[in-house]
Amino acid sequence: MPEAEAAFEPVALLKALVHSGVDFIVVGGMAATMHGSPVATTDVDIVPRRERANLQRLSDALDGLEARVYVSRDESHRFAHDGSSLGDAAVWNLATRFGGLDITFEPAGTGGFSDLSARAGVIDLDGVPIRVAALDDVIRSKAAANRDKDRATLPLLRRLQDLSETTRSGRRAKRPGGRSRAP
Repeated sequence: MPEAEAAFEPVALLKALVHSGVDFIVVGGMAATMHGSPVATTDVDIVPRRERANLQRLSDALDGLEARVYVSRDESHRFAHDGSSLGDAAVWNLATRFGGLDITFEPAGTGGFSDLSARAGVIDLDGVPIRVAALDDVIRSKAAANRDKDRATLPLLRRLQDLSETTRSGRRAKRPGGRSRAP
């Protein structure tokens, strides 16, 4: 049984979801971290595809993760769930044996999975492909959520965005003879 504050092992948590066949996109602070943000996060936020079979795979994965509803640092409760009931709530804040897992179906400022999926990238995490929301979408969601902690990280995320755009626009393919050309 996980404690409300189990050791945070995000790689193990994400791998467990992927190995269970759950179709999801990482959002929030973990997505920001995967894009290079140095700001520490204490949980994994995901947006699962809201389709019954996928939610059933998520439910099965949650059983394996010993997921419980997070109440406070010292308290969490078991809960009954299946592919249908998981889709009945807008957000689930859970404690698992690998740490916190927040499940949301429509993060602030987004249209949910289908909206985020169009621009999501894939990051290889120890040989496991993890879909991650585009940095633009992470910024859009944090700006729309407008929480103190999100407002505090937005300048850094926008700087990462600027650096990423500068790097992309500054790349040049080499022609034979060493001259650069735009890709």
